[in-house]
This record gives sequence, structure tokens and C-alpha cells, in this order.
Amino acid sequence: MKITWHKWALIAGVLAMSGTAFAAPPSPEMLANACAGCHGTNGASAGPSMPSLAGQSQLSIVESMKGFKSGDRPSTVMGRLAKGYSDADYEAMGGFFSRQKLFATSQSVDKVKATKGEELHEKNCARCHVENGKEIKDNSPILARQWVKYLEIQMQDYASGKRKMFDRKEEKMKPLSKEDLEAIAHFYASVK
Repeated sequence: MKITWHKWALIAGVLAMSGTAFAAPPSPEMLANACAGCHGTNGASAGPSMPSLAGQSQLSIVESMKGFKSGDRPSTVMGRLAKGYSDADYEAMGGFFSRQKLFATSQSVDKVKATKGEELHEKNCARCHVENGKEIKDNSPILARQWVKYLEIQMQDYASGKRKMFDRKEEKMKPLSKEDLEAIAHFYASVK
């Protein structure tokens, strides 16, 4: 069989295109899929100690990943996982999760604690965690609708000094008792 120069050109073009496809970087969705095992499909967490990433700000996710990578943010697994990605990967994943609809957990909360937590939120947290923790301000994550257990773990990490705080946050959190922090966690989890 004789192959004309037209066919050779076509074959060469197809091979070149397939090579380009294999060299293409992963899409943001592909990168984010790696998080689904713990943070749920599209960032909707089904586990009480895992935060939902859906609807979080890109900046919040990028800074969290950088904190895990540097060791500034304590973790059991995330520090090791974060080292496998570049800053560009963090941006892509953060962008993907920020475009997902905010996930509302389905959990029961202690109403007495939630009421006390609302008062404490207004007095201590509302300046940064606006709209009862539903809105993003600067790099503050959305706290509303997160799992109570996850929120309690994070607050304990802040209170114990395992997780660093900026001065203003430390000034507000330091006087709060363990019971106060639990109440705030129940409040944020209860916000609709």
C-alpha cells in the first residue's frame, strides 16, 4: 500500500495533537477531585471532622494550603498532601471550590449553646466573620454551616496555640473559655 504525502502529514498531525493532549496540565476539577475522598464530591464534606470546601473563597483555600505546606497550620495528613502541589495548583483548586454552591451540613446542634454562641459571635467575631459567618471578608473562611466537630477542633487548635492567630484574633479569643468556644461552634453550625 502506498501512502501519499497527504496521509503522512495527517498521521503526523494526529500524533502531534495526541502528544499535546497528554502534556496538558490537569484541569482545576481534576485537581479538586483528589480532595473528594475526605472533603466530599465538589467539596461537600460528609464527615464531621472535615470542612466543606464548597463555596469557600479562593484566597482562603490558597492560604490554608500554603499554611499546611509550610507547617504553620497543624495537620495530620494535609501537610504531606499540600507538599505535592504547586501554588498554581492551589489557585486552580481554590478557584474550583469557590465556584461550587455552599454546602449546608445536616446535623443537630445544641440550641442553648447556639444562642450563647450567637451573643459571643456578635461581641467577638462578627467584624471578620460577617453575616453570621456566611460571607467572606478578606481571607476569612465561611464558618456558617460547617460541622460542629470540625469547628471545635479548629478552635481548640487556636486556643492551645497549635494554630497561629494574628493579634486581633488572639485578643478576641484568648478570654473565651472552652465552653464559650463550643457555643460559638454550635452557633456557626446552626446558621441557615
